[in-house]
Amino acid sequence: MHLAHFDRRALLRGAAGASIAAWAMPGWAQALSHGVASPETLSGEDITLRIGKGAWLIDGKAAHAVTINGTVPGPLLRLRQGQNLRLTVVNELDEETSLHWHGLLVPFQMDGVPGVSFPGIPARSSFTYEFPITQAGTYWYHSHSGLQELMGQYAPIVIEPAGPDANAAPRDHVVMLSDHSFIHPAKILRKLKVDPGHYNRQQQTLAGLIAGKEQPLGQRLAWARMRMDPTDISDVTGAVLSYLVNGHGAGDNWTGLFSSGERVRLRFINAAAMTVFDVRIPGLSLSVVAADGQDVRPVAVEEFQISPGETYDVIVSPAGDQAYSIIAEAVDRSGMARATLAPRAGMVAAVPALRERPLLTMKDMGMDMPGMTMKGMTMRDGARAPQVKLGPGVEMINPMPMDRTGEPGLGLDHVGHTVLTYRDLVARETNPDTRAPTREIEVHLTGNMDRYMWSMDGQTMQEAHEPLPMRSGERVRVTLINDTMMAHPIHLHGHIFELVTGHGDHSPRKHTVNVLPGGRLSWDVTAIPGDWPFHCHLFLHMAMGMMRIVQVRPA
Repeated sequence: MHLAHFDRRALLRGAAGASIAAWAMPGWAQALSHGVASPETLSGEDITLRIGKGAWLIDGKAAHAVTINGTVPGPLLRLRQGQNLRLTVVNELDEETSLHWHGLLVPFQMDGVPGVSFPGIPARSSFTYEFPITQAGTYWYHSHSGLQELMGQYAPIVIEPAGPDANAAPRDHVVMLSDHSFIHPAKILRKLKVDPGHYNRQQQTLAGLIAGKEQPLGQRLAWARMRMDPTDISDVTGAVLSYLVNGHGAGDNWTGLFSSGERVRLRFINAAAMTVFDVRIPGLSLSVVAADGQDVRPVAVEEFQISPGETYDVIVSPAGDQAYSIIAEAVDRSGMARATLAPRAGMVAAVPALRERPLLTMKDMGMDMPGMTMKGMTMRDGARAPQVKLGPGVEMINPMPMDRTGEPGLGLDHVGHTVLTYRDLVARETNPDTRAPTREIEVHLTGNMDRYMWSMDGQTMQEAHEPLPMRSGERVRVTLINDTMMAHPIHLHGHIFELVTGHGDHSPRKHTVNVLPGGRLSWDVTAIPGDWPFHCHLFLHMAMGMMRIVQVRPA
């Protein structure tokens, strides 16, 4: 799986038989992995990364890629809290590139977003990032230029704490989830602009109606009159995407080794461009011990939903001489990523069938009150949100947004076992800033699926010339209201914020949070000087305009 410059025929010839094993991956991501202790991880205070083009094999099929040091994913950066980092990025592409350090608290000039924090790294040139490592935990890095992230330019970061690690385990694996298409992302976007349901191959059918499945006729007609599709869970699906674990397809079956009875730490990172995953390991309880790199009190669950940009650290204790399947099911059930935990090479476990695709409901429209109907109700009442600029890009205004942080996520309400919710998360230590916010900023997540238009407060990034202003050190409550029928994982660069979920000075701290359809979600944040992107981490939603700049100036 080495990603140097091979032609397609050479790759296909190399795919035959045992020769596949000759393609190199970073040590942490090799098909059979002993864990992040691999000597091939990059560490120290002076690191060089090279961005180039290449190809790699997904389940034996060649895929084009943008690579970091010749691989997808790129090398694991293993750092230590308190160190300084000087990292030189050499751009070997014929186009601009960049690297953003997702979740790291860095000076804004080092944040890595062209046109916001720096000019970008021009073709055939280099740039040196320099910043202190002030935190510990699981993070990742990726391009913020063009469509490069979708084409493979991403990799993990593991930062060891300066003191004892409360979550240390004898075995430690990174599990990096992602999605990849053999069709160029620009073509995918063009198809969505022409037909937003192009990749939805699980719509309701007449046969299903006759069989009494899913919505009855009256509901189908009511949704059709509103131009709403209850099966519109994901707009890019398994019809065009392959779902990967550490760069490996389900058939490649990445395997993480363990010794029977030992504690195993699994660092889950969702590096997918367009996919929310539901993660479980049948037969094992999952103890969630960190979210977005921040320690939490252990929470025992059997499944969790992870959105693009989020990370969760999980402890498991597999026992016996048996293998366990790691299942990461796409939220719309159009496919899955699959890997294996095993005590030795060659072992596999049963892989469950895909579960039934969920349907959106009235709750996802913000209409979940007893006796509430759609009769006579306008779905686009600007009086509910006067700051929203109504136009063709705003399909609806949420009539009754609700706090959904106590819910497990779309499709997981009735799975018959314990599923993580945001309200389950409680910070292990007291929050570093426990001051109450002095003001609130309300932001509406807006869109029009029929036109594939996405925005904040009815304006795209290109239209919204005014930033969201804050003052350095100010405590601000940010409230997000989802006026669309899709979930949106929202990421704020350069900050770790506290979710408002009722846990006071032990509120869970995150950098990315998923706002469910019809949902309302708040966080408190202490503003750090700089210009910081604030956007949906579904890549094509961001590209279409669901992004703003938070501008923090001296008090």
